[in-house]
Order: sequence, then structure tokens, then C-alpha cells
Amino acid sequence: MQNNASEHFLDEGLITEIIRPIKSGKEASVHLCRANPKTTGERLAALKMFHPLDRRDFRDDALYRDGEWIKERRIRVALEKKTKFGREVQGGIWVSREWETLKALSNAGAPVPRPIERTDDAILMTYIGDEDDAAPQLRSYRPDPDEAEHLFAQLVKAIELMLFHNVVHGDLSAYNVLVWDGQITVIDLPQAVDPRKNQHALAFLERDVGRICEHFARHGVSSSPHALAGDLWTSWTFADLVPEELRGLIDHR
Repeated sequence: MQNNASEHFLDEGLITEIIRPIKSGKEASVHLCRANPKTTGERLAALKMFHPLDRRDFRDDALYRDGEWIKERRIRVALEKKTKFGREVQGGIWVSREWETLKALSNAGAPVPRPIERTDDAILMTYIGDEDDAAPQLRSYRPDPDEAEHLFAQLVKAIELMLFHNVVHGDLSAYNVLVWDGQITVIDLPQAVDPRKNQHALAFLERDVGRICEHFARHGVSSSPHALAGDLWTSWTFADLVPEELRGLIDHR
């Protein structure tokens, strides 16, 4: 399979083959690729290709764009009126936001795929899994009680680390967390928000935490979503006052 989205990565010698599709969603499809280790440092990579604009199921992203300032009035108006040009701008913002968020979080050591290269409508990133099987989504993974506790703790730590680097996922659920070799990876971040700018960030955080707690409750992990989200938010709010060595030591349970 080849199209304009994949040709760039083939031409640049980043990948040598698209092996098979892994996942197809409303806004993008993800494909397993054979990567060039010399240019990417990887043997396998995941290529996320965003669908053409007329196929994308754009959500109303006004809440996610809250606090963002676009200088050019023509672009602001186009986004507000949802014109064809506005949809093109929105599509570009969606890809750019995921790319920048992945870069920042990967550099911070968060459990997210490492971004390798991008175009206007695709992102090449590290792949989670092996050539035979992609890492399963958390929703379809069946851990034993001890592993469920361990995965929950990892995910809470990931949410905290993301928050301390000014990122709230905004759409976190068991659908966009992968599990492989006992480790979680958070994916799908185009809607991520900056809690310093977005007035809805706390509500997004509470929803993210609530969904994760609800999922793990079905596997016997007890928690208090409201208290957990509140503790995370308070810790982030006063992060500058907390010594580095004491961060992350909140009792989340």
C-alpha cells in the first residue's frame, strides 16, 4: 500500500515497506512499517496516516482550542465558521498538536511513542509490539489482579508526569492505552490541552481519571477518582513549591 502520505517516508529512506494496517479510526489509520534502522534507530515503526479532510469525523474542538490564540483574523474566522479552509486549518492543527505533544512527552520520559518524522497528514513513530502482533488496547487486555494494580499505578504515574509537563490528554480511556510486556503506552494525543491556558483542563483531567478508574474497578482495583484527580491537580498547581525529590509521592489510592 502506498499513497501520498507514505511516499515521503519511503523516499526519505525512513521506512522500506508498509507491512499491514494495524488500526483504522474515524480520523486516522495506523500501519506497521519496516523501518530503516540507520535513519530511525528502529526495525519496525508505526505510521499514523490521517484521513482526507472529507473523511475525517471532526469533533467540535472549541473546548480543546480554548486559550489558544491565532493571530491571523482570517484563520480565526474560518475556524469559527467551519469553512472548507477552516477545516483544512483544523486538520493541520490536529496533526501538529499530536506531533508537538509526542515530542515533548517523549523527551520527558513519558510512556508515549517516540515521534520520528511528520508530514502535513502523517506521523511516523515507534511501534509497540512485534511483527506478529501489535500491542493490544487496554480495553481488550485481561490482567490478573496483581498486574491490574501494577498497570493502574503506571497509568496514574503517566497522567501525573504528563500533567507536570503541562499536558492533559483530554480523551484518555482504555481505547488509547496499549499494554506490552507489562508496560503501558499512552497514544492518540491530537486533542491534548495545556492546563496553563485551557480553562476546561481540570474537567478533562477529571474525565480522564474517571474513565481509567472505572475501567480498573472492573478488574478489582479500588480507587477514588474525584480525590485522585483533585490531588493531581493540586500537586500540579503548587508544583513550583514542591521539591523535585518529593514530587510523585502522593498517595493516589
